[in-house]
Amino acid sequence: MNEVPKRQIRARYDDETVYQAFRPEIAGPAAAAGRFPAAFQVDRTTWIKPSFRWLMHRSDWARSEGQERLLGVVIRRAGFDAALEAAVLSSYERGVHASKAQWQRELRRSPARVQWDPERDLQLRPLPHRSLQLGLGGELVRRYTGDWLVRIEDLTPLARELHASRDAALLPPEQPYPLSSGTAARLGVR
Repeated sequence: MNEVPKRQIRARYDDETVYQAFRPEIAGPAAAAGRFPAAFQVDRTTWIKPSFRWLMHRSDWARSEGQERLLGVVIRRAGFDAALEAAVLSSYERGVHASKAQWQRELRRSPARVQWDPERDLQLRPLPHRSLQLGLGGELVRRYTGDWLVRIEDLTPLARELHASRDAALLPPEQPYPLSSGTAARLGVR
């Protein structure tokens, strides 16, 4: 059996599918129209997650207040790659950054942040490897909701079925996402 690397982006992709949890007043219109409604705030950071299981944990199976609806947001891979290439780790990490001062400069300039959080099993227990959260700000949010957007899928029924059954066969198929060596090094993927 192959061991999963400590940090690895696992995603569903041809185009790229990322996941977000929303309030019903945003998710309903977004799923119906296939685009984000005016109520979606493009002037704040939005956090996308390529791991469906991590989103199940974060939203408590779509039961947390303000996260009652789960969307699969299908974006162009070129957009996802551009966001990853622009991203900086959200916290300083020795061995990834030349210095804390350099990291702080990069963080101030970057419109994207990366956090690595423990991946989860279907009981939502932490696993030893990490999953990516990607925070988009500024122009990247506008591109994410505009020219990168392919379609939006309502995955709330799937989350509810998974919560009831814990049937791993229902999980969206995710596989390791390829990164350039430069992006992998900058994001601390080893």
